[in-house]
Amino acid sequence: MSPLSSLDAAREAVNELLAGGVRCVVVCPGSRSAPLAYALAEAEGRGHLELAVRIDERAGGFTALGAALSSGRPTAVVTTSGSAVGNLVPAVMEANHAEVPLVVLSADRPEELHGTGANQTTDQFDLFGDHVRFAASVQAGASPSSSVRTALSAATGALEGVPAGPVQLNLCFREPLAPDDGWEPPLGGWDAPPVQPYAYRRPPVGALGGLPPRRTVVLAGHGAGPLAEAFAAAHGLPLLAEPSSNARFGGHAVGPYRLLLDASPGDRIERVVLFGRPTLSRPVTRLLAREGVQTALYHARPAAWFREGKRRERLIEDLDVLSDFAGRGAEGWLDAWLLAGAAAQEAVDRTLAGTGTLTGPRLAQLVWENARGQLMLGSSNGIRDVDLAAPPAPQPGARVFANRGLSGIDGTVSTASGLWLGRRVETTVFLGDVTLLHDAGGLLLGEGEAEPELRVVVLNDAGGAIFGLLEHGRVGGEPGHPGAAVAVERLFGTPHRADLRALAAAYGVRHTLVRTTAEAADALSAPRRAGREIIEARVDRSGLRALHERIKAAVADSLAPQDRLGYN
Repeated sequence: MSPLSSLDAAREAVNELLAGGVRCVVVCPGSRSAPLAYALAEAEGRGHLELAVRIDERAGGFTALGAALSSGRPTAVVTTSGSAVGNLVPAVMEANHAEVPLVVLSADRPEELHGTGANQTTDQFDLFGDHVRFAASVQAGASPSSSVRTALSAATGALEGVPAGPVQLNLCFREPLAPDDGWEPPLGGWDAPPVQPYAYRRPPVGALGGLPPRRTVVLAGHGAGPLAEAFAAAHGLPLLAEPSSNARFGGHAVGPYRLLLDASPGDRIERVVLFGRPTLSRPVTRLLAREGVQTALYHARPAAWFREGKRRERLIEDLDVLSDFAGRGAEGWLDAWLLAGAAAQEAVDRTLAGTGTLTGPRLAQLVWENARGQLMLGSSNGIRDVDLAAPPAPQPGARVFANRGLSGIDGTVSTASGLWLGRRVETTVFLGDVTLLHDAGGLLLGEGEAEPELRVVVLNDAGGAIFGLLEHGRVGGEPGHPGAAVAVERLFGTPHRADLRALAAAYGVRHTLVRTTAEAADALSAPRRAGREIIEARVDRSGLRALHERIKAAVADSLAPQDRLGYN
């Protein structure tokens, strides 16, 4: 059989991608990847998929990751050869640990050019190592069909015992890389199907039956899903839910739970039922390691983020067995948590109101209250501020996303843009100034590219405030050691004078500056306008460590009367 031309091989690959459910592809321009670009343009013209073009491969990788997250479909990113492929490493690493079906289509030189010093040629096959579920290199002229089908099965978790995750298809192309003269793609385009609004439906979890009473809590980590809320409600148990669990709602959810874990009623916990992956706080880590507390992890399928034998939780695959482990809430157990949670929430709110200034936790409350559609939470302080201060709602207001696979700040703006691509619903991203600056290139859209309905809420405290809340803040804050303060500020605070208004203008994004709680509330509750906007909340981080100490003290004081009344 005669070898395939580069364009015919690319067309064959695209047909297999379509058959495997791919409906969105992010293309990063390049010459060696041109056959794929032409074939994809033909498919888009026929209305089979949507293309998004990004000139920065790192931004492209995270955009594809976001689209896969929100749509639930495998999503591809195309790069040319050489260092372009290496720019995808951060997105692939995140997709690995977060189990996202990201399909890397890396174009390559043919075998005869490797090892010759040919331009833009390196060993890029299997570049991602253990971070991909499957990798194949398709030689120039060979059919890619079998490799594409296997890759999509691996990406979507269809291979037995293998969780969903990223894959790499390294496609080698020989010249000619362009179609014959007179090539013209079809004139149609992608017509996205209507998207059903996100609606919560409580999953079935069975009845209590004759379960024994126990002091158990349900802990919902990242990706737990609404099953955690349903399980807690069915068993009469308190629910301690991280924001990106998508379980932080309902009548059993306790808002500032992490402030209660080392006090009453947290010190009386006997068992923990864990859904998803907890990533946010040290009090939770201490709870899961606490001697005398029995823990179980709902483990219905393979997970990429841990290896069996590395965690102490008992792995349970069956919900009935999990019910037997959890039991039902002991008499007064749920009430104790709800009363303590309400008192703690009131103390948090009172402390934040008493500052007289706009702070990160107060802004987090406003974002949580006003977000609709999709909400992306950046790593660092933003998601922790929501976890600390945002009260659970009766029903979820938005579907929540966060890059908690590796909890990096890279690619956050691009991921949020991809979230919008995947479902075409209004999207909010809440992040810090350093996180925004790290992915400022994610704001760049080429002329004619679809502009997301994206609201970027930036907590701008001119540096990395999270380190001030860790032990580094203690090192830099000790009196009598001015040199330590300077070093910690430089190494961890990373102060800057970046002008976010000018940055927004450079990328054609609307900008609003808020300095007070009232201004932030007005901006966040205002009707959404088409396109993208940045709401910059400028705050001072110098008093953040002291604010957190005041919150802890206020919560401790609020719990004392309940202890005296015997609610613990």
